[in-house]
Amino acid sequence: VLLIDLDPQGNATMGSGVDKHGLEHSIYDVLIGECDLSQAMQFSEHGGYQLLPANRDLTAAEVALLEMKMKESRLRYALAPIRENYDYILIDCPPSLNMLTINALVAADGVIIPMQCEYYALEGLSDLVNSIQRIGQLLNPKLQIEGLLRTMYDPRISLPIDASAQLKQHFGDKLYDAVIPRNVRLAEAPSFGMPALVYDKQSRGAIAYLALAGELVRRQRAAAKTATA
Repeated sequence: VLLIDLDPQGNATMGSGVDKHGLEHSIYDVLIGECDLSQAMQFSEHGGYQLLPANRDLTAAEVALLEMKMKESRLRYALAPIRENYDYILIDCPPSLNMLTINALVAADGVIIPMQCEYYALEGLSDLVNSIQRIGQLLNPKLQIEGLLRTMYDPRISLPIDASAQLKQHFGDKLYDAVIPRNVRLAEAPSFGMPALVYDKQSRGAIAYLALAGELVRRQRAAAKTATA
């Protein structure tokens, strides 16, 4: 497994137990061509996966990429030599549709959309889906929405239940059965530089993510079986 942190906040980096403040190279250097992947790669001892880390340097990538050739495809070309080395490559995107996110969408085969079941999140969802589809049409024909993941879910409140019903109506099987609840242990884990499954694998949040992982694998196996039938 390879985790790529494309968010300048570097939360995935810190949550993997890697200090973003002490990086010699990061994904920023890879994108602008100052180093190759092997120089920037880190290993998450807690998580057991490889990591392409990020830090605040990545904020400069937005401007730098605009001046480069093939600016939307920098990540895809950087990953091309190593894609087959991994079962899964996960890209953590920034929360806005900028050039970093576009690079992720051009490099990816599928998109998982995490969202809170709240009014403003629902309002922005259709725009996000349209943007993903547009990028797929123009730059990455293989790109598809794998699924929608409900996060920070609190069943004691009526709005998430109503929002879930709307999502199910509009997206059908694209809505994951797994739901990530609001959970203190999930919130605590990053401050200790640990994935939630390492920090407290018995917590409700960790169990929910395990359920999601199982659902992802089952869906992929079913899709592969259908494709070869």
